[in-house]
Amino acid sequence: MRSSALADEFGTPLVVYCEQTIRARAREYRAAAPDALVVYGTKAFPNVALMGLLAGEGLGADVSTLGELRFAQRAGIPGERLVVHGNNKSDEELRATAEARVAYLVLDSVEELDRARAAGAGRLLVRITPGIEADTHEAIRTGHLGSKFGVTPDEAASIASEVDGVHVHVGSQLLALSSARETVAWLNRYLASTGWTPRVVDLGGGLGVPTQPGEHAPSIAEFVDTLVGGLTVEAQLVLEPGRSLVGQAGVTLYRVGTVKRSGDRAWVAVDGGTSDNARPQLYDARYTAVVATRLHADASDTFGVAGKHCESGDVLIEDVALADPRRGDLLAVPATGAYTLAMSSNYNAVPRPAAVLVRDGDARVIRRRETLDDVLSLEA
Repeated sequence: MRSSALADEFGTPLVVYCEQTIRARAREYRAAAPDALVVYGTKAFPNVALMGLLAGEGLGADVSTLGELRFAQRAGIPGERLVVHGNNKSDEELRATAEARVAYLVLDSVEELDRARAAGAGRLLVRITPGIEADTHEAIRTGHLGSKFGVTPDEAASIASEVDGVHVHVGSQLLALSSARETVAWLNRYLASTGWTPRVVDLGGGLGVPTQPGEHAPSIAEFVDTLVGGLTVEAQLVLEPGRSLVGQAGVTLYRVGTVKRSGDRAWVAVDGGTSDNARPQLYDARYTAVVATRLHADASDTFGVAGKHCESGDVLIEDVALADPRRGDLLAVPATGAYTLAMSSNYNAVPRPAAVLVRDGDARVIRRRETLDDVLSLEA
């Protein structure tokens, strides 16, 4: 379907997902690591329909809260294809994990071991913080010293005999292979020095996607080969891709409102912003955009793309060349399939957008648009 037809039928802002792209990415992971348990990083976008689609391709789910666990179960993902994370799991979450008979529960602290056993948890992994500074934004690094995630290498070694394996993940939106190489090399040295031969090695996820012109990322095959090919220990492997499955599969459509100049800057204001994509404010995420209603026209000027919220920082794109944007036009922002709706909010009492899944020219709603009645329904 054309973007204008989608916007007319489903309204804006609207996140449009391409089913063929998601399936193709899932199959690339399965082909690159046929013997691994590949689980979708649910935090990228918890959605029952999308997760059911991935389950049909043989993927499981990586969940970190009771809510994400329920999404996975509603999507029909069996327990043996679930991996549970979380740096502060409640007793309720531990019990739900045991009841679901998940494949692996990942310990994030040494004290969690006793609580997990008391809750009846089965197979356990321990998350190790290796002290690697991944080449990504500091807010999405997870393997550096001082991280809120995981335990020290010495602490992990102290409980090695009580767990089934290890988990290592150093960060997200990795656009080079250097961090993956460093992680595997570190893990090889660590396991050799401790004499530990884990039955399971979970290498996390982290592969990034290009979001603007000039950016490049390794292919899924290159990324997986760097991780798996460099590992010297024989073990059951687990991979946890999220963004690289759904990020480039999604594009957000906005309706242009005000177009104006302020000093030496030209601005385009759209009918969304921070409430549907907080990543530019949180991580300095960079995007590009096109005027979808004049896709092949030459750019007329460079614009900042602002949201509609009462916040000076509500800027989706600092500078992008656009073709004469006008009120009522559609603006398309690609590579927004991950961590947009997952992080959405009702800031300024704005309802969250809808999401649709497109295949062979047909579109179906996989997340309905919120209404003001939905927003007000929680008020007491």
